[in-house]
Amino acid sequence: MTRRLVITADDLGREPGTTDVIVSLLTEGNISATTLIPITPAAAEAAARLRELGVTPRLHITLTSEHGLPRWRPLNAATSLTDPDGTLSADPFALGARGETEDVIQEADAQLRWMHDHGLTPDAADSHAGTLYGLHGRSWLAAALRWCARHGLAFRLPRDAEPYMGGPFPPPLAQAHEQAVTLADTLGVPIPQTIATNRRPAHDLGSYEQLREDYLHRLTTLPEGTSELFLHPSSEEAVIGPDGIVRTWETRLLRDPIWHKALETEAVEIVGGWHA
Repeated sequence: MTRRLVITADDLGREPGTTDVIVSLLTEGNISATTLIPITPAAAEAAARLRELGVTPRLHITLTSEHGLPRWRPLNAATSLTDPDGTLSADPFALGARGETEDVIQEADAQLRWMHDHGLTPDAADSHAGTLYGLHGRSWLAAALRWCARHGLAFRLPRDAEPYMGGPFPPPLAQAHEQAVTLADTLGVPIPQTIATNRRPAHDLGSYEQLREDYLHRLTTLPEGTSELFLHPSSEEAVIGPDGIVRTWETRLLRDPIWHKALETEAVEIVGGWHA
């Protein structure tokens, strides 16, 4: 077998600054995939720019807003997903406490339909802020997998979750994860071997060099099969605060000759999807 890696930039359409960075990285060949948030004011422009490039993003199913930005609204306006003013909370635990499965699936339908209406036909989906996975309360993972099967979509669910979690799941989560992987296989929903990303804030990392070291280590531990590395590159001007610093570092990493040399040394094949 061969070690294959999808290098994904999440959050296309978050706001114009992030879109600019991701489009540049795609044009440069420094990433092999991206995911689109369909519910933002910048989403239509982002979709148009991807059509011009001939690139189809994955659907980044989005059920929460983002700290530091005006709150987003769901496309389907389901009340169990929103605060009283009709906007999505930025707190995934608020969603996990009140979201109803029917509303979640109908919103996923609306977001997929939005992509089709804008000339994009994604072949995979994933979950913005991890809200579908049950890490913040109620889980919609089984419902999401059945939804993906109906629409012929792959889904970001790792067979081996330890590289993402940084260690074994607690027993209840481990059992739920095992059941979800079994369900994905039963339904024929393609999933990656593993997934990895940076989960450490700027004050914990301390420097760009430490972030790079962490990602270089991840390369050396990639298993056989097709895995996904997903990052959130942007500019510090587009994302204010410590989050912006890390996103800027990730942009720098994707252009760093040391990173590209490591990809070559580790003989990792870069691909566009785990479903290809």
